[in-house]
Amino acid sequence: MALLAAAAAAARRFSRRLRLLSIPHHLSSSSTSGEPESPSDVVEPESPVRAPPDEQFAAWVSRLRPGFTAGDLAEAISSERDPDLALALFRWAALRPGFRHAPASYLAALDAASSGRRPTAAENLVYDVLAGACSPDLRLFNACLRFCCARRRLFPLAFDMFNKMRSLPVSAACRPDVETYTLLLTSVVRRVRRPPASIVYLHAVRSLSRQMKASGVVPDTFLLNLIIKAYARCLEIDDALKVFREMPLYGCEPNEFTYGYIVKAMFQKGRTDKGMVYFREAREKGFVPTGGVYMTAVSALALEWRFEESRNVLIDMLDCKRKPDMITYRTLMEEMCRAGRVEEAFKLLEELKERKRGPLDQRMYSELLGGLHWISQPHQDRLPPCDKRSDD
Repeated sequence: MALLAAAAAAARRFSRRLRLLSIPHHLSSSSTSGEPESPSDVVEPESPVRAPPDEQFAAWVSRLRPGFTAGDLAEAISSERDPDLALALFRWAALRPGFRHAPASYLAALDAASSGRRPTAAENLVYDVLAGACSPDLRLFNACLRFCCARRRLFPLAFDMFNKMRSLPVSAACRPDVETYTLLLTSVVRRVRRPPASIVYLHAVRSLSRQMKASGVVPDTFLLNLIIKAYARCLEIDDALKVFREMPLYGCEPNEFTYGYIVKAMFQKGRTDKGMVYFREAREKGFVPTGGVYMTAVSALALEWRFEESRNVLIDMLDCKRKPDMITYRTLMEEMCRAGRVEEAFKLLEELKERKRGPLDQRMYSELLGGLHWISQPHQDRLPPCDKRSDD
């Protein structure tokens, strides 16, 4: 056993000189564009690589019985807290005659590298998996996708991995599943902000949604909410409603986030009447919208001079322990002053100050009071016009 440990230490020193995991794979990837990567693309700082002592490494090697399998190696790597020692074991095993890494050992090494802040080693492991260094495995592919989707510069590599999964035969049992589409859509939707810049990512969302349906993958509520969220952010209301109506077909029920995305997009699009329909439907089901949905509803109703509905939504927001911001308060009260309802605006301000649930603090009250005094001066001698109604 001592002879085996000494030979392992010698092999380890030899493998360290080779620096197997420091060889750049960027030129062999099908996703690179040939342009040098900028330093700003690095998402996380890499911890300095520390070589573990030979005695500690030899002790670990001595625990592996002769003829150990990839499962034994994966268990040893997973139980080791030191990422450098875990990766050293992985490299040493690759040099053993007749040994071939299995998906379990690659998965354990990838977890050790990513959790131990060794992104370069983890990235090289992903390239090895993409090149076919081990047999296909769904858990390993999804772990590689999770690592790539969490880093902006590896986003194209995630789609290379996705295309590899799609190209595998059905018998390999490695076709994309719900977790695969959830990882990709989460990464894509994170980049969807406002049109027109987000149209490119919206095309990716549509493509992934079509491929998911064509492959027979049954989505869950979280995955469908991601698709609705992407459409809602781009104000594609009809597409969002189409996915919303398809949810019962997959056995999924809308939740507060589903209604929140649709209601917020409705108000931003100017479809206030339909937005209130879905808002009331959500409240009847007991769902509590987020603060952003509430504030969008209050402001949209106030801008259309639907003050009674806007006030009711604001009171409901305070009852649900959601705190409005200054812009929401000012939008409602200043629009009331512009409509000639100065006394009602001051009365609402005092009512909000005296509330037991969600009262105004003194600073916000003083700023709102000063703003109402200033904006109400030109409207004192005007007749109050009629309320405007939405044409939708």
